[in-house]
Amino acid sequence: MKFIKSFAIAAFAATTLYNCGSAPGVVSTPMENIDALPLKISELTEAEKNHWSHLDLKRDTIPGMSVDRAYDEIIKNRKGSTTIVAIIDSGIDIDHEDLQGAIWKNPKEIPNNGKDDDNNGYVDDVYGWNFLGDAYNEQLEYVRLLASGNTSHPRYAEAKAERQSEYDKYVGIKTNYEQFLQQIKNADDALKRETKKENYTEDDVNAIKTNNQTLQQYVAVAKYVYSLEFDSLKAATKELTEGLVDITDRLNYNLNVDFKGRTTGDNPDDMTQKYYGNNNVKPVKASESHGTHVAGIVAAIRNNGKGGNGVANNVKIMSIRAVPNGDEYDKDVALAIRYAADNGAKVINTSFGKYYSPHSDWVREAIAYAATKDVLIVNAAGNEGTDLDTKNVYPNDAVGTGPEVADNFISVGSLDPKYGSGLVSGFSNFGKINVDIFAPGGDIYSTFPNNNYKAVGGTSMASPGVAGIAALIRSQYPKLSAPQVKKIIMDSGLALTTKVVVGGNPSNVKPFSTLSKSAKIANAYNALILAAQVAKNL
Repeated sequence: MKFIKSFAIAAFAATTLYNCGSAPGVVSTPMENIDALPLKISELTEAEKNHWSHLDLKRDTIPGMSVDRAYDEIIKNRKGSTTIVAIIDSGIDIDHEDLQGAIWKNPKEIPNNGKDDDNNGYVDDVYGWNFLGDAYNEQLEYVRLLASGNTSHPRYAEAKAERQSEYDKYVGIKTNYEQFLQQIKNADDALKRETKKENYTEDDVNAIKTNNQTLQQYVAVAKYVYSLEFDSLKAATKELTEGLVDITDRLNYNLNVDFKGRTTGDNPDDMTQKYYGNNNVKPVKASESHGTHVAGIVAAIRNNGKGGNGVANNVKIMSIRAVPNGDEYDKDVALAIRYAADNGAKVINTSFGKYYSPHSDWVREAIAYAATKDVLIVNAAGNEGTDLDTKNVYPNDAVGTGPEVADNFISVGSLDPKYGSGLVSGFSNFGKINVDIFAPGGDIYSTFPNNNYKAVGGTSMASPGVAGIAALIRSQYPKLSAPQVKKIIMDSGLALTTKVVVGGNPSNVKPFSTLSKSAKIANAYNALILAAQVAKNL
């Protein structure tokens, strides 16, 4: 599941809104003691909001990845070699205006001839493969366990209790959303009449003086909405309505024991059945946007005057549709990783995850297989604000905190554009052993289906930022191996010792250095400098 939803839903409680050491020789972007840098006090401009992940901590006092500086001072006009990045995700809008020229095309496959020209078992896999077929919604993994009726399973009772707790929670949230949405709609209608304006402003609302108690209540509702950083009640209505769709899906599909989403005809518990699905890698419905957003972070065409810039400038996106609106199947993930490795991907991005995984060994075997093909896998750490050293999350490259199956897997936590105590995104998972590095993931502006663009947040967005850095390194220095690229990214990051709020809880403050293995934030500029040094010594 995109737990790791493509955007964080603003939830509502009661009847109001609630928020449901560098390697030697690396030239550091900021000064040696970056903890001494001044905090940015002013609000980000619109341009900074849409581009902050590419900015430079020293120059802009914004904790981006120094991507602009890397291009300005190192890459310049050097294209490098083309690098294939596989995005295992929901469908990708390969026709998007800002991805044209960045989509992988299978050179061994003749389009639409109904034949398996390259004999890889997947007919007409021109742009990748779709392991989901026409399906979109799916149950959560622990709900599948309940649906199986296997009451003797050691986690059955736990799954049953969790499902009931989650179901009750979302029923309550849905009621609260509906109630507050109605309040906003009523207030909006009343304020339009009072101001005689279709698009009244916050100043217009503040100027209203009345003894009418009902109107006073509507003014209070509007002021509360503005305090949540919505610029209008119309914008709040739109987000609430979208949130209701997600919540309804959660109840009707993800948590519904009787729902059956899979349509591919294979047995998801039988790994010998490999060739299912179809070659349609695009989204199957309008709301399927996650994969497109992730792809744009890596590969949106740079400096074309459209949308934003991808991190990597010479990359081809291989689209592998394997993540539904619900929990992904282990079999689909394992086969997707193997497909990417077999078809030339040098970087795989996996912005998804779950906390139950009946066939996690299949996925770890696929990760190890990808390592034999020299493929680096970049993975989103997850959005539960949880210490992953104390809780299993999947996919992973190790059982608990045990030994890794290969040295080709890097897990990424999320940062917000707030240098200081608010640096770590409140939703981001962490872990000194099981999270490797942090990167920008809060409100990242990128591509959305049908030539749209939107800023959304999650570790889903931090992961492709690092995948983009990996693609840059592999493009400029193609002789470097996947483990070398991983080590370069981790060693070249910016080390912080400052204390930060963890899990969005102001009372939970930890040194940033304790939240990941590297104790650093990813930095493209430094990574390329270190990559050049390592490549020179090969």
